[in-house]
Amino acid sequence: MPHQIYLKQIQRRVQQLLNHYIPAETVIPQRLHSAMRHSALNPGKRLRPALVYATGEMLGTSPEALDIPALVVELIHAYSLIHDDLPCMDDDDLRRGIPTCHIAFDEATAVLAGDALQTLAFELLATAEALSVEPQVRIEMLGELSRASGSLGMGGGQAIDLEMTDKLTDLATLEAMHRMKTGALINVSVKLGYLTSPVRDQGVLHSLQTYSQSLGLAFQIWDDVLDIEADTQTLGKPQGSDQAKNKSTFPALLGLEGAKQRAKELVESALHAVRQLPYESDNLAAFAEYMIKRNY
Repeated sequence: MPHQIYLKQIQRRVQQLLNHYIPAETVIPQRLHSAMRHSALNPGKRLRPALVYATGEMLGTSPEALDIPALVVELIHAYSLIHDDLPCMDDDDLRRGIPTCHIAFDEATAVLAGDALQTLAFELLATAEALSVEPQVRIEMLGELSRASGSLGMGGGQAIDLEMTDKLTDLATLEAMHRMKTGALINVSVKLGYLTSPVRDQGVLHSLQTYSQSLGLAFQIWDDVLDIEADTQTLGKPQGSDQAKNKSTFPALLGLEGAKQRAKELVESALHAVRQLPYESDNLAAFAEYMIKRNY
């Protein structure tokens, strides 16, 4: 199946899951649920759930069995975007082409909407009957998602990013930060797809982790490139915002062409890793190539 068709199918599937599991706008407290839905249901790339599906399906798992793991990583991602956009963080007014949560509602409601999306993710991963794995596997999945989201993962990466604003940094520090801020959730998406499957093979897991770690960093580098090259309408958020906020970026350290080359090297690393797998890995390979072809 061509990659773009596969991705669009997943985007529709994830949209339906979000619509089903996030409380309706008519449920009390209505304003909070409206804010949650405003941010989470706003159509995005859905790359992280796509990686859950692509990994799990490659390893013999049905899409239905992967719905909850795919949904929870998107809920965590949605919460992180709401909080990243807050005035005390990145202070952005636009996300995916629409007003950010604190602009559409208010700052306090945005904080609570992010909190509620995060806790909904863990509630579903802990209790949803649609996730038919052994209890021990469910616990392992909860641990993996918790680590990826917390101070040693995405949350810690955001903290380092804030500390590094207006400061000079080196490539190793920048890469380490983004392996946490962006890479951890991409990495755990692949890991949850693996854990939902019947496969338990350390060689397979090692190749998948090499793939996802390379992919996560390539994704962030290309975001930095697009912040310079793309326009606001295409990006769905203000173009040039990283430069305006004097953030450390890969183009700032490596130059624009150097950053593009580093992203291509990481994609090659990801492709090499999935070629080692004794499975049909075309979708995972296509997502790696998509990293440096996308324009938003």
